[in-house]
Amino acid sequence: MGYPRERPRRTRQSDAWRRLVRETRLSVESLIYPLFVVPGHAVRHPVESMPGICQLSVDEAVKEAKAAHAAGVPAVLLFAAPASKDALASDALDPRGLASTAIAAIKEVCPQLLVWADVCLCGATDHGHCGHVSDTGVIDNDSSIRTLAQIALNYARAGADAVAPSDMMDGRVAGIRALLDSEGLTSTPVVAYAAKYASAFYAPFREAAESAPAFGDRRSYQMDPANAREALREVLLDIEEGADLVMVKPAGPYLDIIRQVRDAVRVPVVAYQVSGEFSLIKAAAAHGWIDERAVVLETLTGIARAGADLVISYFAVDVARWLRS
Repeated sequence: MGYPRERPRRTRQSDAWRRLVRETRLSVESLIYPLFVVPGHAVRHPVESMPGICQLSVDEAVKEAKAAHAAGVPAVLLFAAPASKDALASDALDPRGLASTAIAAIKEVCPQLLVWADVCLCGATDHGHCGHVSDTGVIDNDSSIRTLAQIALNYARAGADAVAPSDMMDGRVAGIRALLDSEGLTSTPVVAYAAKYASAFYAPFREAAESAPAFGDRRSYQMDPANAREALREVLLDIEEGADLVMVKPAGPYLDIIRQVRDAVRVPVVAYQVSGEFSLIKAAAAHGWIDERAVVLETLTGIARAGADLVISYFAVDVARWLRS
């Protein structure tokens, strides 16, 4: 009498027990590593706000991709910041443009590494928005879809294993899927940034990708951080239009959304641990306030526990090495 009938601590008493009954397990195979490609040769330009992350010329991106593959990371997500930017996103449409060149170069050297190509207008336009800007300054949805589909086709032809539209235009998944299929690229998956929030956590990324908008903000097309039901609406629409995988971005502040999406759909769910999440951890670790490795593993475990099947993270290569050590 007086003793508890149930003792959950019995299976916490040693590391061996804790590992045996662990419910959520991080896997190297679930990680995707972002890469930022810029013009030039032998360029490794550190991103000041993202310690350890660099803008890379194509030759250096190939080396980084090889290193990620050697560590066991199965996929990279490619972003390009071309020198030439215009209102039409011409470089992204060019078969010899920066992104297409990088895709082809990585696939030639690492054919087994999956290359996901981010599909958007922001990095290749002089205004930095994710869609075309009308004469009245409005982001025009339908003309943007046509261009996004052409960009996706360009990247798929260059060898991309998946195209990942991040623009948040209405109907762009259907437009991309229809064009890819009509051009015989029926096996190229679409990874939809389905629930992408207008987040303050993107700031360091905009330095790395050189994609800050020249005016205004992206709140007319990215989601309001206060909305959850709308996320499910967006996700279900993208699946109906042909998305093979759906993404929640950011990850850490939106664990509830990841869980709701995971419960609602049958396709793989991707979560993006974004630049601001990365930089906050790096800054705190640099001051000695936290144990970087422990916090990274805990945050990624939380994202997986919430329901993410795959996680895009700037820590991916480090985590792959940690998990294999």
